[in-house]
Amino acid sequence: MDNRHVVIFDGECNFCNGAVNFIIKRDPDAQFVFTPMQSKHAEQIMQRYGVSSSDPDTLILLKHGKIYILSDAALEIAKDLRGYWYLFNVFKVVPKSFRDWCYRLFARNRYKMFGKANSCRVPAEAEKDRFL
Repeated sequence: MDNRHVVIFDGECNFCNGAVNFIIKRDPDAQFVFTPMQSKHAEQIMQRYGVSSSDPDTLILLKHGKIYILSDAALEIAKDLRGYWYLFNVFKVVPKSFRDWCYRLFARNRYKMFGKANSCRVPAEAEKDRFL
């Protein structure tokens, strides 16, 4: 793997797929690559780093050999996006336990709010190099 950061997301979640589009649009240097949690690539990464694959509500970021999950992953991603998204890192002053509780509450309800796809996202031709 090159120096790009791997984002593992729920490929069947409409909100998560929208978040991938959001990141791609604000990442013109292509620092981030993506793989659905349902993929073999994600399974191998999670196994290698000891992350449970039984929690579909988890956002995972692999950056410079370190794993970030839940709210830490979201904040770490925001830090590298073009624009003022890095300002969200002010939320790191909030205790991680509370940030993760809020993250999990949202994640548990994301299908109700945004729906669920029948299958994982298929990247457009122009995006194929951004997906593992």
